[in-house]
Amino acid sequence: MSQAVGNTALAYARVWHHVNASDRVLGKLAERIALVLMGKHKPIYDKSLDCGDYVVVTNAKHIKVTGRKDEQLVYRKHTMFPGGLKETEYKDMMDKKPYEIIRHAVSGMLPKNKLRERRLERLKVFGGSNMGIYRGNILKRWEDGTLTEDYILKLDPKNRMKAKVKAE
Repeated sequence: MSQAVGNTALAYARVWHHVNASDRVLGKLAERIALVLMGKHKPIYDKSLDCGDYVVVTNAKHIKVTGRKDEQLVYRKHTMFPGGLKETEYKDMMDKKPYEIIRHAVSGMLPKNKLRERRLERLKVFGGSNMGIYRGNILKRWEDGTLTEDYILKLDPKNRMKAKVKAE
């Protein structure tokens, strides 16, 4: 009899994580998001497989940077036409596209390979607290990694009674 354990569908299931970016440092937050997008927090991690989870980031407008990066940081892109270098300062980017700041930071933390774009597609960033239709998909909180109350109540009917008693 073989002692090998097969790859179960449950182990590869993708979980939705919610991150509140209010007063969080950009680099540390981007590093943690990149680890979850790659799937390094799972015991089945393999660098050649895409086994990461979804991440929904809210309140991107309220993210912090350390030092003088808010004055010095410049985002550059090129239109591929002669003289087409476009530079945008951090403050202007924060006003116009706060979601692009987090996406750019996380993109820099991911490995530069064919899985990079697929992993970035699972990152959903919102400037405010409204996450739209993704609210129903969230299974894990970011702060402590526990399951949300709604999901626990859906799974275990005994906890519904406890929640009703706490609410009263």
